[in-house]
Amino acid sequence: MMQVRDAGTATLPAPGAEARAHSQRLVALIRERIRAAGGALGFADYMNLVLYAPGLGYYSAGARKFGPAGDFVTAPEVSPLFSRVLARQLGGLLESLDGGDILELGAGSGAMAAEVLAALDAAGTLPRRYRILEVSAELRARQRERIVEQVPGLAARVHWLDALPDEPLRGAVVGNEVADALPVERFRREVAGVSRMIVTATADGLALDWAPAPPALTDAVAALETRLGRRLPPGYVSELSLGLTGWMSDVAGVLGEGFLLLADYGFGESEYYAPERGCGTFRCHYRHRAHEDALLWPGLQDLTAWVDFSALARAGVAAGLELAGYTTQAHFLIGGGLEAELAGFESLDERGRLSLSAEVKTLTLPGEMGEAFRFIGFSRAGGPPRPPGFALSDLRRTL
Repeated sequence: MMQVRDAGTATLPAPGAEARAHSQRLVALIRERIRAAGGALGFADYMNLVLYAPGLGYYSAGARKFGPAGDFVTAPEVSPLFSRVLARQLGGLLESLDGGDILELGAGSGAMAAEVLAALDAAGTLPRRYRILEVSAELRARQRERIVEQVPGLAARVHWLDALPDEPLRGAVVGNEVADALPVERFRREVAGVSRMIVTATADGLALDWAPAPPALTDAVAALETRLGRRLPPGYVSELSLGLTGWMSDVAGVLGEGFLLLADYGFGESEYYAPERGCGTFRCHYRHRAHEDALLWPGLQDLTAWVDFSALARAGVAAGLELAGYTTQAHFLIGGGLEAELAGFESLDERGRLSLSAEVKTLTLPGEMGEAFRFIGFSRAGGPPRPPGFALSDLRRTL
């Protein structure tokens, strides 16, 4: 999702009565889990409930999340150019494999799936199946509606999954802004030891506090400092996704012969944990405003942290994949055929050209999405050639 300025919470539009009631039901569940856990939840456990509690979590319930009426805008909603350039890469991969399937991890509004299918159809490189892993029934319905509306003749190729498939996939696995939604632990380096953020219950609601970190988090921070070659200063706050390695192992296990391509916003490890970034990257998104109050209206806002691409790369390699590419979104789109896609819009009138120019700037300029958003790719040993989107700039050495 696009990063926006911190709006604080006083200026946020208040949710309606129905939305507030929904949030209170989730709060009641969180309070039950806090009692069952002995009085406190680690922040990652809280974040998991807020985002994914069945029927109540942000991504599993029915609130509109994507686009102008939601809480944030992703690249596929900014412009169809994003998906069309991505389709060029996917079509080339499928051709090199003589066909196969595409699996999209979390399809959001369905904008990317619909546009990719249309572009692959036009190029004659359609997948055998386009599979979507989606945990939200409400989002599935919206995705299906959009696909039927935009590419009705291709809707039969789309299959929704409740979990990762058991059998190895031959083709491509793709995910746009998926890794940033993995729950994170928030930690603080102390003079002696490490603390982790916890969530407790009070008479008035929920509260945040700090407590000694469990061994797994303490060890993870120590390993991080070893890799950095320096100790984080006392008071330094940041995040670690302890579940990322397991998640990446699961995703990698799906890939038989083919390519895994992930797009998200984030940094390599040295930049992620830079001395000047001592407050971390955690943010909440609500109605296109960013703030840091993780306890505000649970279930009605997105909770997210930027992605540590070094950790993602290590997890992929540990899972048996080869790191095939890592670059900025701007370089991936330009190297992947953005100019050729723009040629298809030559007939636009002046207003259309201005709108298209604004879209391209949003996708590629460093101050917009071009630098902060990255693409990372993995393949099996001896797999298909890496997509041309990685040819213009190779940043793997920075990981």
